[in-house]
Amino acid sequence: MSEVLLARWQFGITSVYHFLFIPLTLGLSLMIAIMETMYVRTNNELYKKMTKFWGKLFLLNFSMGVVTGIVQEFHFGMNWSEYSRFMGDIFGAPLAMEALTAFFLESTFLGIWIFGWDRLSKRLHAACIWIVAFASNLSAYWILVANSFMQHPVGYAINNGRAEMTDFFALISNPYVLYQLPHTILSGVVTAGIFVLAVSAYHLLKGTHLEVFRTSFKFGLVWAIAGVFAVMGSGHLQTQFVAKAQPMKLAASEALWESADPAPFAIAAVIDEKNQKNSFEIGVPGALTLLAHDSFRGEIKGIKELQAAAAAKYGPGNYIPDVTALFWSFRTMIAAGMVMAAVTLVCGWLWFRGKLESYPLALKAMLWMLPLPYIANSAGWFVTEAGRQPWMVIGLQKVAQAASPNVTAAEIWLSMTGFTLIYGILAVAAVYLAVKFVKQGPVDQQPSAPAPAKGATLWS
Repeated sequence: MSEVLLARWQFGITSVYHFLFIPLTLGLSLMIAIMETMYVRTNNELYKKMTKFWGKLFLLNFSMGVVTGIVQEFHFGMNWSEYSRFMGDIFGAPLAMEALTAFFLESTFLGIWIFGWDRLSKRLHAACIWIVAFASNLSAYWILVANSFMQHPVGYAINNGRAEMTDFFALISNPYVLYQLPHTILSGVVTAGIFVLAVSAYHLLKGTHLEVFRTSFKFGLVWAIAGVFAVMGSGHLQTQFVAKAQPMKLAASEALWESADPAPFAIAAVIDEKNQKNSFEIGVPGALTLLAHDSFRGEIKGIKELQAAAAAKYGPGNYIPDVTALFWSFRTMIAAGMVMAAVTLVCGWLWFRGKLESYPLALKAMLWMLPLPYIANSAGWFVTEAGRQPWMVIGLQKVAQAASPNVTAAEIWLSMTGFTLIYGILAVAAVYLAVKFVKQGPVDQQPSAPAPAKGATLWS
């Protein structure tokens, strides 16, 4: 296996593992902020219990996200030094802004929030978690600004063999990030909603802490139902932009080999990449054109035509990404979203009628929904990143040009194996603690009565 492919695998493993935690951080921080605001406004201890319980799970998730995210920074120096040399002037700016404006805010006020329950006023303490929620989502913005340049370069000039920033405002207002950011944040909302619903369903099935988890279930329903339909809408708008900015990514995700007007949307296909055709296909006529153009009229460029155009513009080479992987990853994301929408709507309807707890099958179905947002998030992120192959920065630098020239395959194998083992240990620890906290439920905030003296009874 080549050094470049190994480096891609290592960064892919790190990114997917890191991205398991990010969406929940984005969505759950906002939900916890709302819960604590409800406590401040109503002085109802129920909301305080909810805030502390979900806050404990949030802290566990947040810490894992931080640990796995730091490792990603090392990759740019270890495996992708040519990318860092070429892109450092642009890529480094949003990463620095993320650390200075978002992470510092996030970590500082999260610490104040953890230790400030009995030291700050209710309003000031609630303000801390709102700052954490804002900073978490601001962090996502800066990271996506950096990523969006790789997808759609703007505000730059090439000088002395390096990409240099010429317009900071163009960088931070990149059209790609304006479509990517809402979809990412709303994916976090869905993840948080399903997470809260699944944990609440577990306790409702067990009949434990019913007051807390009945109310939490309502929060989760609103979050998940609103989020899942909003994320579908934002995904639709992002796809329309991708159709213009990255037509090869769209064509590869749809296994559309020939240009078509109107173009069908393939539900399933047997893809023959070697002969550049689909041996078998089930599709909806005209649906892809409708999704991309809001009309049944409009051409969608096919993979073959786009490959020929790229070769003419950039020189000989293969500019087609992994069609099969993109095709099925995109459909995995859509299928997961549709299942989540269906189950949450059914549970919402039963809740509205006051019959949810009479249907344990519905609660069990919601409990089994827990993996789906993580699967959808990972599949969506794969489409985003793998869809621009073979480019590291579209039109400017290929992946093969971005890798470190002096790193051997043995060195990458060693570091990848080490990181993966460490990640595995951390994953086991995180899951163990999460399950322990979930089963334990909210801890009673009232001080316990002193134990009776030895030889005494409770009545003495």
